[in-house]
Amino acid sequence: MDLGLVIALTTTVVNIALGAFVLLQDVKSKIGRVFAMTMVVASAWVISASISELPDVGFVTNNMANAIAFATGYLVIVCAMIFTYIFPVTKQPRKSTVVLLLAASIVNVSLSLTPLVSGAADKVADGVVEFTIGSLVWIYVILFMLPLGVLARNLFSRMRRGIAVRQRQQARLVLIAFVGTALLGIILNLVIPTVTGSWQSSQFGPLAIIFMTALLVYAMERHGLFDIKRAVIRTFNYILTLLTLGFIYYAIAFLISNIVLHASADNISSAVSPLNITLALLLAFVFQPIKRFFDRITNFVFYRDTYSENEFFARLTHTLSTMTDLSSLLHYASTEISKTVKASFGAFLVYRIDERPLYMSTVRGKAIPQQDAKALDAYVTAHGANVLITNELSPNDETDSREIKRLLIGHRIALALPIKQDDLIIGYFFLGEHLSSEYTRSDIGALQTVANELVIAMENALSIQAVRDLNATLQQRVDNATRELRASNSQLRRLDKAKDDFISMASHQLRTPLTSVKGYISMVREGDVGKITKSQDQMLGEAFASSERMVHLINDFLNVSRLQTGKFLVDKRPVDLAKVIEQELDSLVTNAKSRNLVFTYTPPKDFPILNLDEDKMRQVIMNFSDNAIYYSTEGTKVKVKLAVQGKEAVFTVTDTGIGVPRAEQSQLFSKFYRASNARRQRPDGTGVGLYLAKIVIDAHDGKVVFESVEGKGSTFGFRLPIEELATVRDANNLDDKNNKD
Repeated sequence: MDLGLVIALTTTVVNIALGAFVLLQDVKSKIGRVFAMTMVVASAWVISASISELPDVGFVTNNMANAIAFATGYLVIVCAMIFTYIFPVTKQPRKSTVVLLLAASIVNVSLSLTPLVSGAADKVADGVVEFTIGSLVWIYVILFMLPLGVLARNLFSRMRRGIAVRQRQQARLVLIAFVGTALLGIILNLVIPTVTGSWQSSQFGPLAIIFMTALLVYAMERHGLFDIKRAVIRTFNYILTLLTLGFIYYAIAFLISNIVLHASADNISSAVSPLNITLALLLAFVFQPIKRFFDRITNFVFYRDTYSENEFFARLTHTLSTMTDLSSLLHYASTEISKTVKASFGAFLVYRIDERPLYMSTVRGKAIPQQDAKALDAYVTAHGANVLITNELSPNDETDSREIKRLLIGHRIALALPIKQDDLIIGYFFLGEHLSSEYTRSDIGALQTVANELVIAMENALSIQAVRDLNATLQQRVDNATRELRASNSQLRRLDKAKDDFISMASHQLRTPLTSVKGYISMVREGDVGKITKSQDQMLGEAFASSERMVHLINDFLNVSRLQTGKFLVDKRPVDLAKVIEQELDSLVTNAKSRNLVFTYTPPKDFPILNLDEDKMRQVIMNFSDNAIYYSTEGTKVKVKLAVQGKEAVFTVTDTGIGVPRAEQSQLFSKFYRASNARRQRPDGTGVGLYLAKIVIDAHDGKVVFESVEGKGSTFGFRLPIEELATVRDANNLDDKNNKD
């Protein structure tokens, strides 16, 4: 068999295998199917091109294979072009492009199968078949460049349009692979033969496909193309190994036969024939399986007790690193170690970490007494022993050695391994008799290495246990604190209820005598019990105003109590809000005069009658107005305004007093909250007036009006929706007014 044909067959196998690997990842994938088709067509081109160059198959076969090579060579680029429409992202080609490429493919494939393009076999020169060049080969080249150009354009455009970096790298390698293969194939199979008149270069045509395959494999290995890296790379390595060994065998056989042995040409050809090369490669690859077979037999017969230390360490270390319970960890370690080194049993004694006992296995069903453990400690410390092997302790040595040997034999311990942490003995690992022979130095070395890993694993397990104990303690404390908080909260609820009941009762009881006080003061001022002087009238006015404030304060506390007990109700009835405001301001005139203040208020004309809770709205108006009196500067005016703005009734009280600090304005309408400057100005305030005002306004579907600048004054008030609160009569009047407008 010709060596070139062997290389062609090998390349074909690689390509078909590569296509199969990709296709089998997902049979329904368009990318997989198109790529597999490309590899099959490329393999067909390699085989047909190689057959066309065989000198002993006849010119008819050469011509047929050459024509197929031209057709399949063109179809490789067509398939590659189709591949670029779905890789790395899918793109639909235009209909005009599809029609043009389909027509070009039909024409080019048809011409390729005729001597007009593929030419004809002419002669055999120097073992190479010579062909004539077809007269229309220039059409073939032009039509060949058409799908190649579309292919390059597709991949270039993908690389510029913001795809992922990895996909961009994959597209770049695929572009180089396909374009490089096409150009290399044209140069080797058309350009060089046309220019030189020799077809020697066509023998290297399969190099183009090898170049493409190598780049695709590189893309799979380095950049995850198709995600079949392991299977492809292993297969590719085997093939490269075959080719390398074949080349080495060919070179060595040729050199030995020609230079050393001076063999004849026939003998050289026989030595380096493809059949001999194939047999040599087959023997080379059969050698390793046969060797492994006999290795297993000899290991089973002569080395039954051997084990891989690396595998043992890796297995034990991995498991120990995942275990957090000390008891389970030591149980697993004793079982695994004793099983690996073929010991009759394995047991741990871990009795001192932070000066406290921790864990003790039983040896043959019995626990090792504490005095025996102390004797072991003393001996190991005195002699600096890293391992104690019972059979190596001589009874003729000093007394302590005889005692330790008798101790170990008494517990049927063949080997004792001290476990140390910072030169402090924290325990021991004991092994019983070896099941088949004796413990080797390799076993002892492995055990000492394992001891270091055990110390680390034990420290981790103890740390985790400490955290668990701490968490359990913390959880217990949290549970206790939660119970205490619940008990305290229950007590506070009872106290709060008692406070509410007291406030409600006290407020009701205080209203009656205050009403009497107000009545008697009013009668005295009106002269029912005799004429009074001006100064007496002034004093009685102060007493009356104080009583009035006390009544309002009691009402505020009652409303707070009702809110907390769920008894706060809003009783809406038709109310003339303009008149209510005027009455409330009249009741504050005396208090305002005493502070040299004047209310400015002009009742609006035709103000609608609204459904309101009159008593509660009076409290709101009183709170806003009374605050303006106490927090305004003497000798100023307090502006009170009521007006209709759009669909809302707007009431405001504006003063030029102390204002509210900006940082405290967000909390101003909270229960029992008072601004810092207000507490200094009026220490006897309660902080419930504004809180109740907001509750009442919200209950009427209104909004609080509030603006303030510290040191310049404040504006308090509310906005009420007229349409929702207007009586039927005023609602109709409002509709008529809106229609006229």
